[in-house]
Amino acid sequence: MSTPRPSGLIATSGIELLTFGTPNGHKISILLEELKAAYGKPYVCQSINIAENIQKEPWFTALSPNGRIPAIVDHDRGDFSVFEGAAILAYLVRHYDPEHRFSFEDPDDASRVEQWVAWQHGGLGPMQGQANHFYRLAKERIPYPTQRYVGESERLYGILDTQLTNRDFIVGPGRGKYSIADIACFSWMNWAYFAGVDLSRFKNVEAWTKRIEERPAVKKGVNVPGAPRVTNEKYAVMVKGEGEFAEFAEGEKKLKDLAEKAKEQYGYKYASP
Repeated sequence: MSTPRPSGLIATSGIELLTFGTPNGHKISILLEELKAAYGKPYVCQSINIAENIQKEPWFTALSPNGRIPAIVDHDRGDFSVFEGAAILAYLVRHYDPEHRFSFEDPDDASRVEQWVAWQHGGLGPMQGQANHFYRLAKERIPYPTQRYVGESERLYGILDTQLTNRDFIVGPGRGKYSIADIACFSWMNWAYFAGVDLSRFKNVEAWTKRIEERPAVKKGVNVPGAPRVTNEKYAVMVKGEGEFAEFAEGEKKLKDLAEKAKEQYGYKYASP
């Protein structure tokens, strides 16, 4: 049974999440699941199918002027709306993480979290998003932007890999503490293969992603608003090429070959930072 096409808000209390199953969407659904598990904070979700351009409709752009998911409406604070993933993460921990389980009370560590969320929002997300397009989705395979954006994504993965040396999480004393910095970056790096990035090249990042994906709230969050078709975990199954995935594995090899040829054509050499 299909769900009705969203046409407005449906809740009167708690957080209402307007989202879709993308890395930017998963940033917020993961945090909301963490807040629900930690504090019992309720939320409801509406699936905004971006292929149907629901995010461009006037009722949605009144809440999210940029016409992009995700957005939230806080019905417990006068129906206050927030758009842009980095701003939503900051808003939610500011108002609903009193014990700083996913944030920091120390002002310096709070600043470090802001820096890494900004790094994801301004660097990793846009660059990997372009890699997603030119590596996998573009109707015409164009070598220059393919190697440019896959290469820049790899450079950014290398930066985080260095940050995670002898650390479990991105920010915090000692080996660090799980926070919205990890949630923001994980949500994109959980789609590494989709952008043509070989996660196994970045051992610290690879171990960190596996550490995070085992969290119960993360498992729930990446299934909001529905089971994801694109994650590293799914890829590990599909790339084996067994049964129904034989065609996928064959196509994946062709994509990788095209990307490598594009790198050779333009003399790409990995370097980070």
